[in-house]
Amino acid sequence: MSEVLYSATLKSADEAPATSRANKRSIFEYGSSLRFEFKLGLGLLAWICFLCGWHWLSISGLANQTLLPGPVRVLEAWVTLFTERGFAVDVIQSVKRIFASFGIAIAIALPLGILMGAYAPVAAFFNALVSPFRYLPAPSFVPLLLMWLGTGDSQKIALLVIGVVFFLISLFMDNTRTVSAELVECSRTLGATRRNVLWHVLLPAALPSYVDTARQMLAMSWTYLVIAEIVASTDGIGAMMMRARRFVQVDDIMAGILTIGLLGLLADITIRLLHRLCFRYLY
Repeated sequence: MSEVLYSATLKSADEAPATSRANKRSIFEYGSSLRFEFKLGLGLLAWICFLCGWHWLSISGLANQTLLPGPVRVLEAWVTLFTERGFAVDVIQSVKRIFASFGIAIAIALPLGILMGAYAPVAAFFNALVSPFRYLPAPSFVPLLLMWLGTGDSQKIALLVIGVVFFLISLFMDNTRTVSAELVECSRTLGATRRNVLWHVLLPAALPSYVDTARQMLAMSWTYLVIAEIVASTDGIGAMMMRARRFVQVDDIMAGILTIGLLGLLADITIRLLHRLCFRYLY
């Protein structure tokens, strides 16, 4: 009996370190998840490292402080822009352009992408146009848009639409095609018409993917904002950055970049929360 207890004790002692090692390795296993507090801590640590490295580089003498101001100077410039120079008006104008253009792009891309994903003849017809246009850089349309639409908001919104609409069409088409064929076959077996399948099977099943795709492509729309606003523009974040360039106010330029990043992050978080609230069954 004592020998059995002794061997069991040795076995448990051997297994304990192995279990401990397995627990330590588990966070690096493929597909592992982390607690929210741990993810938040790692994210904050990454930003602390980035800001410390940036601050050290700006004060070390390796870079010209005029061309590379530190994070403290950029933060001071950011506050000054809002409190003394009416930067809030520029931000509001930029936000209006982003959401107006993205709304137009969604209105074009969503129905077309659904139809292309659902019906092969529609995809064969429109893909011949959509696929090549995805590879054309949106800034190359600036001269044409200036001649066609002038220098007002129409030209800027059109450029932002061109920058994302063709990618949205292709991605919405792919989202539609990911719907399980069994769902469609089951609905047809129960007597559903093509219209019923489209509205009551494909659209609800792919809707979470559509929202997630829109969230990701909204980030691309923000990247085109400065390009849209640097040409003959009197307001907007990009226009402010171009004014700052004339006077070599690099801290103002970096404050503008910071503002775009914060606005994009806020939009991304908002859509993520809406996705979680509207599609609770996926979480």
